[in-house]
Amino acid sequence: MTTIEIDHTSRWFGNVVAVNDVSMTVGPGVTGLLGPNGAGKSTLINMMGGFLAPSTGKVTLDGRQIWRNEAVYKEIGIVPEREAMYDFLTGKEFVVANAELQGLGGAEAQRALATVQMEYAQDRKISTYSKGMRQRVKMASALVHEPSVLLLDEPFNGMDPRQRMQLMELLRRMGHEGRTVLFSSHILEEVEQLASHIEVIVAGRHAASGDFRKIRRLMTDRPHRYLVRSSDDRALAAALIADPSTAGIEVDVTEKALRVQAVDFARFTELLPKVAREQGIRLLTVSPSDESLESVFSYLVAA
Repeated sequence: MTTIEIDHTSRWFGNVVAVNDVSMTVGPGVTGLLGPNGAGKSTLINMMGGFLAPSTGKVTLDGRQIWRNEAVYKEIGIVPEREAMYDFLTGKEFVVANAELQGLGGAEAQRALATVQMEYAQDRKISTYSKGMRQRVKMASALVHEPSVLLLDEPFNGMDPRQRMQLMELLRRMGHEGRTVLFSSHILEEVEQLASHIEVIVAGRHAASGDFRKIRRLMTDRPHRYLVRSSDDRALAAALIADPSTAGIEVDVTEKALRVQAVDFARFTELLPKVAREQGIRLLTVSPSDESLESVFSYLVAA
């Protein structure tokens, strides 16, 4: 159970505050670090990976300071967003060089290249690689020593759909194995598909933490929206609108459904099945229409 702890951590560059008093814990499984461009995600990852010192606060791995602690580097793999690579090397030479830094050799490098499905291009120079191929060879170099912690900064940039699916499956598998995997993204769909837990950074501050659906349910000052299909939509609408837990109901002719705004989440979830039962109406579909990560993110950025 490897855990990274960020404790009241800030980092500034001159007069620019990139990370402002952030505290969070990243444990086993897949965690998505979400935020708009410039929010401070890369700075946080660089501090977790030991590339940057905190200006204030602490960043620790299982209680051990990460900055200038060589011992923890054997447990951390990092895939930076920046493209600074040795283009004159082949993919295999690049991964072998990273293996040797960990006291390993060609066998471990070959295994890592196979893991990211880059064996077919391992003897080509990195200068000939596409963006997606560069991302995968960076991933191989991060995995060569089988780290218990994997930190990835915008790992899906430049990947085609097939490469994205392969990487998502690899990260899911690592999370299920009990490794601590954190990846940053400003693409909501990526985080929603992959992460069981999110950490949201907005303007250098920690805005939210947890399962995004649970976070959405805590937003009591904003109506919850549902798409409801039933055997008698008009009768159901008439019964629901009379209750103070609903703020508005619209009949969506195209979807053949009701769009319901609920202002009292707990009351509405009890009311809907009760009304349906009393009116003899069959509920065919009840689905939240704004519990996506995008709705949560938009709310937090605007807050």
